[in-house]
Amino acid sequence: MSSRNGTPRGVRSPGWIAALLGILYGLATTGTSAVTVSLPRLAGELGIGASSAAWTISVYTVVLAVATPLHGRLADAYGLRAPLVFGVVAMAVGAAGSALAPAFPLLIVARVVQGFGGASIAVLVTALVSAMWDGPQRGAALGRVAGVGATFSALGPLMGGALEDAGGWRLAMTLPALGLLALPYLARLTPSGGSRERIDRTGAVLIAMAASGLVLLLQSPSSGAVTAIVGAVLLAAGAPAVVAWVRARPHGFLPRSVVTNPVVLRSSFAAAAIPAGWFALLVGVPSVAAGWGWTPLATGLLMLPAAAVGLVAPWFCRRALARLGARRAIAVACSIAVLALLVAAAGAATDSPALLALGVGLITVAFGLGQPAMMSAADEAVAAADRGVAIGAATLVFLIGASVGAALVGGLGGVASLSTVFLVLVALPVIGPAVLLLAGRRRAALA
Repeated sequence: MSSRNGTPRGVRSPGWIAALLGILYGLATTGTSAVTVSLPRLAGELGIGASSAAWTISVYTVVLAVATPLHGRLADAYGLRAPLVFGVVAMAVGAAGSALAPAFPLLIVARVVQGFGGASIAVLVTALVSAMWDGPQRGAALGRVAGVGATFSALGPLMGGALEDAGGWRLAMTLPALGLLALPYLARLTPSGGSRERIDRTGAVLIAMAASGLVLLLQSPSSGAVTAIVGAVLLAAGAPAVVAWVRARPHGFLPRSVVTNPVVLRSSFAAAAIPAGWFALLVGVPSVAAGWGWTPLATGLLMLPAAAVGLVAPWFCRRALARLGARRAIAVACSIAVLALLVAAAGAATDSPALLALGVGLITVAFGLGQPAMMSAADEAVAAADRGVAIGAATLVFLIGASVGAALVGGLGGVASLSTVFLVLVALPVIGPAVLLLAGRRRAALA
């Protein structure tokens, strides 16, 4: 039996369901966090340089970002069940293909497949929460998903290091395939159906071009002139084409009512600074530890305190979101991200494991608060019919922030110290909430 929104009648409290969805979300992000500690051995075995090995991370985060609005649109058209189940399977197939890849080009292809599948989880897990619960329960569920997901992500380096010690980097690549275990629950809990509306493929391609161009351009300092040229061409062609297409097709892939909604835009752009710092530390901290000569397992242990923080973060974040509201919660989360990056920069500059661990712990709290606050803001700002695409658009911007963080570490890390890169990234969580708060004051003055 199903309720009026298509979810099982027996579902009452977020409880274990939100925890399961958080684990699934965490498995998608371990595609980055569990692999970072294995990059040195991966590069050695495949005969590539460190900058080339960084593409293993960058290509995953790029696809993770650019595919999110597509999955949101698919969910609006066909319901949540089919695209979410397909995404979990694709993520597992990509993880297995990465583990079996005999050469670097095939590894990159497998990572593209894995990122495409992981993108469905990144956007549809939050859409499922929005479909299953309302009011305080929705906030509690979003907080738990973000907290458990952040905890699992923080455990990624430890799990990846342990798997690499046991069977090499290839075994570490297989971790996201555990998502297959959740399929029976997803098939039962996830609503089907949908509008059956045709997908605007041209709009999807144009958005993918613009987002890919931005990340490639950021990656180019360490990847060379070819990457810079390709990125610049894609961004220069894609960005204006997206604007023109949205104007010409107001109900297309990204509806004008969503992409011009000031709440969705300001909330997602401000919150995007948080995953930028999160992914920068997930990639950068293992690199710092590798420079000290630490083993992957020891690096994973360095991230363990952040996992402990993630376990208690949902309790704090749920109450903070209820008390502050979405806009102020994003601003607080960005302030915590600023502190996290400053602490991590000090840790990298002074070779202090304690400061690095503290920085990752702080960014875990910021992530656990910022993501559900952004989702709540986007969800409440649009009509129910546009909920999937609004969450997809917000998640697109959010994950582009993650791609920017990973790309800056990979790009600038080859020409500057990681402490400098962390300091550069501080600008993002400073600018974002300033714009958000100023906009709120302007609205209050007009009222």
